[in-house]
Amino acid sequence: SWIRRLSNNHFIGLDLAAATFDHAATSLSPCRVALVSPPSLSQRLLSILLILLLSLTTSQVANPAPKSLASPTARFAALALLALALALPVFAQDGFTPLFNGKDLSGWDGEPGLWAVEDGVIVGTSEVGKPKTNSFLIWNGKVKDFEIRATVKVVGDNNSGVQYRSRRLPEVTPWTILGYQCDVHPTDVHTAMTYEERGRGIFGYNGVDVVMDPTGQRWQVGERPRVQADISQYNEFTVIARGNRLEHKVNGQTTSVFIDHDENGRALEGLIAIQLHAGNPHKTYVKQVLLKVLEGGAVLPFDQATLPAGAKKIDKPKVVSAQGKNPPVKKAPAKK
Repeated sequence: SWIRRLSNNHFIGLDLAAATFDHAATSLSPCRVALVSPPSLSQRLLSILLILLLSLTTSQVANPAPKSLASPTARFAALALLALALALPVFAQDGFTPLFNGKDLSGWDGEPGLWAVEDGVIVGTSEVGKPKTNSFLIWNGKVKDFEIRATVKVVGDNNSGVQYRSRRLPEVTPWTILGYQCDVHPTDVHTAMTYEERGRGIFGYNGVDVVMDPTGQRWQVGERPRVQADISQYNEFTVIARGNRLEHKVNGQTTSVFIDHDENGRALEGLIAIQLHAGNPHKTYVKQVLLKVLEGGAVLPFDQATLPAGAKKIDKPKVVSAQGKNPPVKKAPAKK
């Protein structure tokens, strides 16, 4: 109603005002990540500009003064704020592109019956026996060096993951893939650990930095406090992949850094996907997936002499919990 009154007072045209309001509501969606991590400078600037624009327009509606509104200065100020509000959403992403449009699964490929969009959120539903093996919602594109941010939660005793630099295994299913994964896991050692699905397994737990040498030997090169996250609530999982250096974060805090010198096992580009884990019933919710392509990611050479003091060889870390915090639910026997 205030948009219509605004138009009647010759502030801006009705269609443009309505479009601005809709665009503003949509543009604020990137700022929802502020619930789980600090907003960026551009996000704060966008919010301030939108507040100024709405404050200016609503105050004029409450105290209409058509003559002053018709003045060139007032119109210029209003249109300047409007232009900034319309232009800033791209800037507000800090160079990120949304891979999910908030409406449907355009650009993604997943097993029918497992994935849907509900209230602007991707929802994957896993039941006992369905899927029979881990299934993935796969983005239709390949990337090399990048930063990806996915806002995810898992409701139910199981886990999910952000898959990257991966490849399909059609001999298993059309939605089975092999590759690096940032785990979305309720067990703290597994939360955002560095890991390879259907490949070399765990590289480093949450809180551990690892280098793999050309022979496949793991070297622990650093430790940090484990990042805690309640995955039943939305958290932002970040992967930064440059060359053969991979870094995982939860809500802006680094969980594990992995440098992969195993030329026979590593991948330097590939698919992005979201995991729907088989086993314990659960739902995986994905509110946002943002991608920024990075340039100039050099492949780091291995030199044992340059490893930090205290670096030590370690065995492949063991899986503490394969699905959730509790043992897997057994499938009920078929009725005779």
